[in-house]
Amino acid sequence: MKGPDRDTGWIMRRVTRRALFLGSLQLAVAGTLAWRMRNMQVDQTDQFRLLADENRINIRLIPPERGVIRDRNGTALALNEQNYRIVIVREDAGDVEEVLDRLTQLVELPERVIARTLEDTARHPPFVPITVVDRLSWRDISRVAANAPALPGVTHESALSRIYPAGPDFAHVIGYVGPVSETDLKRPDVPDPVLQIPDFQIGRIGAERHFEDTLRGTAGSRRVEVNAVGRVMRELDRRDGEPGSDVSLTIDADLQSYTQARMGPESAATVAMDVHTGDILASVSSPSFDPNLFVRGISSADYAALNDSRLRPMSNKTVQGTYPPGSCFKMVTALAALEAGEIDADERVFCPGHRDISGRRFHCWRRGGHGRVNLVSALSESCDIYFYELAERIGIDRLNAMAARFGFGERFELPMSSVAAGLNPTREWKRANRGEGWQIGDTINASIGQGFVLASPLQLAVMTARLASGRKIMPRLLKARDGVEAEVSTPDRLGISERWLGKVREGMDEANNHSRGTARSVRVVLDELRMAGKTGTSQVRNITPEERATGVLSSEDLPWERRNHALFVGYGPTAAPRVAVATIVEHGGSGAQAAAPIVRDVLLHALHGGMPPLDAYPEAQRNRIETQQEELARMISLRRGAAGG
Repeated sequence: MKGPDRDTGWIMRRVTRRALFLGSLQLAVAGTLAWRMRNMQVDQTDQFRLLADENRINIRLIPPERGVIRDRNGTALALNEQNYRIVIVREDAGDVEEVLDRLTQLVELPERVIARTLEDTARHPPFVPITVVDRLSWRDISRVAANAPALPGVTHESALSRIYPAGPDFAHVIGYVGPVSETDLKRPDVPDPVLQIPDFQIGRIGAERHFEDTLRGTAGSRRVEVNAVGRVMRELDRRDGEPGSDVSLTIDADLQSYTQARMGPESAATVAMDVHTGDILASVSSPSFDPNLFVRGISSADYAALNDSRLRPMSNKTVQGTYPPGSCFKMVTALAALEAGEIDADERVFCPGHRDISGRRFHCWRRGGHGRVNLVSALSESCDIYFYELAERIGIDRLNAMAARFGFGERFELPMSSVAAGLNPTREWKRANRGEGWQIGDTINASIGQGFVLASPLQLAVMTARLASGRKIMPRLLKARDGVEAEVSTPDRLGISERWLGKVREGMDEANNHSRGTARSVRVVLDELRMAGKTGTSQVRNITPEERATGVLSSEDLPWERRNHALFVGYGPTAAPRVAVATIVEHGGSGAQAAAPIVRDVLLHALHGGMPPLDAYPEAQRNRIETQQEELARMISLRRGAAGG
């Protein structure tokens, strides 16, 4: 019976080997665990102590870098600057009020800042960083960093902030950025999580608002490890976002700044436009405001001063303001009559100083009248009676149709806020809005740009560009987006006879250059820069019969708000037009005295490519102009320095 004993021995030997193997394996595992425990308890004690102190991982959004807005030549009009700020996280800080009290011992914090911070921390989720104060110096940031252990939940950051280096010069075109509001967050079409970042800023008006999606970019993110007191221990990883795309406008920065300085403190607006492309070279509303105030947080006193001013610095008068165009509208009336065949350019009309129509007397601006005038002399001398005659012949329907071809009553699509359509009145409009039928007197008033007719300076510039080119010029403000040029197409012709356009241009030329022209005093004497234009004075009050009998009061004798608006439109050079300019000076009185000199200077700057040459002015005016130019150059330099500071 040897077989079973041998089998038993063999089995026992196998069991023993397995036991040894399993025992060795268990010993190895136990040894490894023991080594790991020692390593964790001794060698890595500091690291795991931090983890034991409720360390956690936070994910924080990184605001994208906003795109730059430039002028047509690459000059930066809106860009970003480095900014140091302090933020606080409520769930890390614990008692926010106590932490802020400690922070005030290191950095000056006004009461309104503390109150706003407490309000923001209560309003937002506890894990969201809230900006306490920004635009701090490196010295302030260093003090906060050195005292970090005593400031739970407080960290310092480096960020970018919007800045407008030209200050007020582009405020109405560029606009400004401001914090995201509760209204913005409630909009159903705003899913971008970056808007949830406290104090994140978006475009509020102007190009900043219109191109918001282009300029904003996309947010990045970073994962940070923070300890129990909210102090960031390390950054684990970072994913940079996409910066916003740059936008280039058609504006010429030098011309814009010059125009702003040239208008000075007047309540006025000027638009300069390329007559071939429709490029807006300058769009200036005066007085203006500093958009940097809104980025940094405008005070209640500063905002009240802007909002309450009778000169309305917050309003963009170039596109929002609508005014009776006055005699600047007479070219439209002339073309409507010429195209309808109701008058020949050489036919003369007698002007005795007034005209009786339907039992009412309508007066010419010149009390004694102009005598016999034709189309060219009527435009040159701005005879009202001539255009009353045309109005009786053509009626409001044909006048309205011609005005529409020159842009009146049209709202142009531009990246500006609240672009107005003005008013090109019709019979239907009056019936719907006034509950009355159209009267012949309404047509008479409309023929000289009074009555119900309203236009913005932009529309007057468009009209002038179309007159100069004979084409349906459309204004444009966007030159390029992210380096891609905006498409420019050749505008269609207006479909108006070149002969008739030539006659109107001749009348505008004589208005500036004929001895009896209403704008003779602001002529340009260099043939290569010669200007053609038209004066306009729009009434804001009715002149009573008693006043006409005893003498109409001059503007200087009236309160400012009752004085007439002064207008002027012009283009040049007359031989080959390149630029059109329109200006209105609110309550400026005479168009020839208040508005025409501004148009001449702006037009010369645009054509010359810099400060207007002195030899373009009549010799008797050159000493005065030279002094004026020196003052303007000094003013522009000071304003740029102040904005840059």
